[in-house]
Amino acid sequence: MTTRPVRTAVRALILHRNRLLLVNAWGGGVSDLWCAPGGGVEPHSSLPENLIREVHEETGLQVEIGAPAMINEFHEPKQGFHQVDVYFHATIVSGTIDTEWRDPEGIVTKRQFFSREEMASIRYKPDTLPRAAWDGELVYDPLELLIK
Repeated sequence: MTTRPVRTAVRALILHRNRLLLVNAWGGGVSDLWCAPGGGVEPHSSLPENLIREVHEETGLQVEIGAPAMINEFHEPKQGFHQVDVYFHATIVSGTIDTEWRDPEGIVTKRQFFSREEMASIRYKPDTLPRAAWDGELVYDPLELLIK
């Protein structure tokens, strides 16, 4: 097993009309797995600043960052990969979801709002996502295996 530094990422829980915004971050339709928008943290920039940048890149939306909602760790031991995601509640300040929006990195290909009930019919990670988004409690989700 190779060991790499632990990667830090930030993700946004954006509820709009009681529906959670999720993205498919597997370019080229490789997977049907959905997750909250966000990404890797750049040094010397705060977690909220990183998250504002990432959400805009992936969705075209401008957001305001609220309170932390969840810390999730996922890993792939065989590849030595370990990532810690810090989730924040966020509110849309401006913009709308536009199917023509293009992620500059070409990773996010789909963006969609889901009700809590609709989430039962899709694949998403982490498993505790609905709890963190809707239940108002701070969630810690340790060492979930990375999947596609």
